[in-house]
Amino acid sequence: MINPGTNMHADEIDTDLDSDLDNEKEVKKSAFDVDVDEEQETALLASLSDNLLMEGEEDDLNLDDVENILELQDTNFPKFTLAKNKARFLRMVSWYRGKEEWIEVAPLSGVTKLFKTQTKELEGIRSSKLDYEMELETGTLTPSQRSYRRDELKMCKVQEKMAVHLISKLQVKIKSGRR
Repeated sequence: MINPGTNMHADEIDTDLDSDLDNEKEVKKSAFDVDVDEEQETALLASLSDNLLMEGEEDDLNLDDVENILELQDTNFPKFTLAKNKARFLRMVSWYRGKEEWIEVAPLSGVTKLFKTQTKELEGIRSSKLDYEMELETGTLTPSQRSYRRDELKMCKVQEKMAVHLISKLQVKIKSGRR
């Protein structure tokens, strides 16, 4: 409610409302799409350039053989065509490692809440994974589109594996906390 005695104008109110809405949009970003300092990102991408695939190259890592991606050495991480996907992957690994450490000291209510959100997110990951697999099977994509879709499919597979691993740890914590 606006106090008629103040000197606040309608334009100022609109500006405040717009900035509040902008801030709200920023808060709703995925944990893996957080903004990174440009200098940090440039340094990270420069260090990753030798760890990227060229168009037409295949990654020799079979994700089905990897039990826990978080235990892989940095040199054994999956390779991506786009540097931004590699950077996104590294942020994702960092986030999942942080959550694994957090589980050790987290309250049961927080663990249960994370379990619910990760389970719901896993459904979305699997849906996206199926979409990318179907797109790749159609054979109607240009080489660059195919390369991009393969990167996204790999990202979905990696995220699915990490989410399943985290969910299983959350389940153990929930079961042990209820006894």
